[in-house]
Amino acid sequence: MDVRSVMTPDPATCQVTSPLREVARLMLENDCGLVPVIDEQGRAVGTVTDRDIALRVVAEGRDPAQCTAQDCMTSPVASVNIESSLTEATELMESEQIRRVLVIDQDGRLCGVIAQADVALSGRDRKTAELVKHVSEPKH
Repeated sequence: MDVRSVMTPDPATCQVTSPLREVARLMLENDCGLVPVIDEQGRAVGTVTDRDIALRVVAEGRDPAQCTAQDCMTSPVASVNIESSLTEATELMESEQIRRVLVIDQDGRLCGVIAQADVALSGRDRKTAELVKHVSEPKH
């Protein structure tokens, strides 16, 4: 099974200069907790999660109205190539203890996103259990 079979294609994206309010609105409108940050060529340069906003802006007492995606994004991005297997994607998620991974093409342009939920919905019960276990374990 390859990543194309489970990824969410063409996810909502933003630029590094996108106001944080716009990023949060994208999350609301698309019922997602992650918005990839892309450059002018569509290459993935970072990600913003709802957790990033809460911890890197709100918890630090910064004014969200004055912040952009760049102010709280995670970079570099964790990604797999569009030709990767689902096993490669889940192994990366497990080793990095992340719940989502970006899917990119040969030029680094964003193609999609794979989330834990996508793996779970793919019907691979044992693989899903392993992924959740490894992502959720405390790092040593």
